Amino acid sequence: SIDMSSTSFNVLFESSAGYALFSILESEEIGSLVNEVQAGMTDLSRFQRIVKMTAFTPFLTAENALENINAISEHEISDELRSFLESNLPKGKKATKHPLGVIEPVLAQAIQENLDIACRSDETVRELIRGIRMHFTKFVKPLAGGNLEQSQLGLGHSYSRSKVKFNPGRADNMIIQSIALLDQLDKDLNTFAMRVREWYGWHFPELKSIVSDNYLYARCAAFIQDKSTLTDDKIPGLEAILGEEADAKAIVKAAKASMGMDTSEQDMANILVFTERMVALAQYRKELYAYLEEKMSTVAPNLSALIGETVAARLIQKAGSLTSLAKCPASTVQILGAEKALFRALKTKGNTPKYGIIYHSSFIGRASAKNKGRISRYLANKCSIASRVDSFIDEPTSAYGNQLREQVEERLNFYDTGAAPRKNVDVMTAVSQKLRELSGDAGTDDKKKSKKKRKADEIEEVVPAVDESKEKKKKKKSKEAAVVEVEVTNEEPKKKKKKPTPEVEAAPAVEESAKKKKKKKDKSA
Repeated sequence: SIDMSSTSFNVLFESSAGYALFSILESEEIGSLVNEVQAGMTDLSRFQRIVKMTAFTPFLTAENALENINAISEHEISDELRSFLESNLPKGKKATKHPLGVIEPVLAQAIQENLDIACRSDETVRELIRGIRMHFTKFVKPLAGGNLEQSQLGLGHSYSRSKVKFNPGRADNMIIQSIALLDQLDKDLNTFAMRVREWYGWHFPELKSIVSDNYLYARCAAFIQDKSTLTDDKIPGLEAILGEEADAKAIVKAAKASMGMDTSEQDMANILVFTERMVALAQYRKELYAYLEEKMSTVAPNLSALIGETVAARLIQKAGSLTSLAKCPASTVQILGAEKALFRALKTKGNTPKYGIIYHSSFIGRASAKNKGRISRYLANKCSIASRVDSFIDEPTSAYGNQLREQVEERLNFYDTGAAPRKNVDVMTAVSQKLRELSGDAGTDDKKKSKKKRKADEIEEVVPAVDESKEKKKKKKSKEAAVVEVEVTNEEPKKKKKKPTPEVEAAPAVEESAKKKKKKKDKSA
């Protein structure tokens, strides 16, 4: 037991094993305490003259330790920490005399606001906690022999795992990887399609002029194979690929009079293997795009509804994450993707770019040349709002994104016709009200009100005598107020009678002055 009268202040130490409270003994000069701690940091006997452990509470389970470390990292006070501090720290006037030293200033502020405990966080506290961390196994002897290191390792792994697994359904990392793979597939498919056209074109050059699409060309080449085997029996198959009977008949007709070279079976087999790989890759590209659309509908539904899944995914990829995009101001979102042009303009003192990735949105393409910069700035503003809604909303919904899209449409219409668009405040309030009606918040509000009424009725039943005394006092006050009102009403007519008398007396005086002025005028005349 430590005599609290000799304690200068207390120090809270959070470890992986539990919470510990240390008392710092009185020192003549607190300012020199840092030097004493630093000098006696390695010497346990000298350090124990200054620091004494007063209380320690261990974490019962690994889950309990993880909950507490998550709360501390968010600068929140857990139930275990609250009960530990309230049971081991002095209360009342003594609490102000012995402040609590906390290493994190934000956590110290939270403890001071919620528990009314005076806290401090300075260099002295940090040096003391550094020494406590070094000699902690000497104060809590069961943690010696590697037990403290095991608890630190286990808690570190579980904490990192919880941060990585945080909300896996809305992880935007999959979107970043998917859009990067889509861009790479587009480049590769374009290269492979040109290779198929060139390779198969030696055998059947007339097919290029009939089928212009790369994907359909590859499918037709894989279906036709050797042009010498193409007959009228294959017209239904070509029609199923191209969708038009005329093109299928034109291919069969061109194959009969083709100028292409003949190929061996081995060469044709290699061409077909590569063509089928290219067709399968194009099919996988479609499936990947469908996966990206589905993922964007859960991670960033409002941003997708505003500018489309592809442009929204590219914005998230460029920013690094949806949270990073939400932190960006609208001016940064506007030129995101045009960094080279921006720095080149700053270096050469030229005009800065008006848009970056958002240029691929359909809105900027529909605007006139003089309004492209204005609509890009407006669209970037709406993208910033949508990304913040997606980042911080609890239940994903595209209602805000649809309304923001309508606002951009109204802005485009305003540039063309001059029709005034709606205000953003009105639109957002209307959307939030609709969402509340759908979620049934109105019913919950009524329930809360009824609960409050029940509590009020219970309080009235518990203390009826107090209410009766209050009612008697109110009645007395109301009677006194009524008496005062009666006296005031009786005095008011007297004042009214006195007021007209000076007016009546003043009237003959005015008449006499007017008569004297007339007499003077007559004499002068």
